[in-house]
Amino acid sequence: MGGNHGGTGSNTFNGYSLHHPKRWHVVTGKGLCAIMWFWILYRAKQDGPVVLGWRHPWEGHDEHSHGHEPAHEAPH
Repeated sequence: MGGNHGGTGSNTFNGYSLHHPKRWHVVTGKGLCAIMWFWILYRAKQDGPVVLGWRHPWEGHDEHSHGHEPAHEAPH
């Protein structure tokens, strides 16, 4: 196989050379990983009880009707 055989900047295992990543690859990867976990934890906080079946999606919206009458109720 082609590549840097025995040179610096890579490790060779069973004939495969694994090159060391550049610093910006490492920093970018860690930053994107942090953003991913923050997003997952934020969505788990918002949607966790619904996903786990602890409450229904339509529960917990107390008095958000803004003065509108529900369409499914008959007028008195």
